[in-house]
Amino acid sequence: MFKHRIELEPDDFYINEQGYKVFTEKYHLKRGYCCKSGCKHCAYGYDKNTDSFK
Repeated sequence: MFKHRIELEPDDFYINEQGYKVFTEKYHLKRGYCCKSGCKHCAYGYDKNTDSFK
């Protein structure tokens, strides 16, 4: 399934201390779905450890 590309804005992510790009809750809401990767700022309440939504 092809997902359309979302243009990134400055407040869609930040770079953490290790140099990784971390997406914000705003970005996740703009994307419109949960990827079930256990993202730090998941807007959908997904818990990777239990594979469930809060």
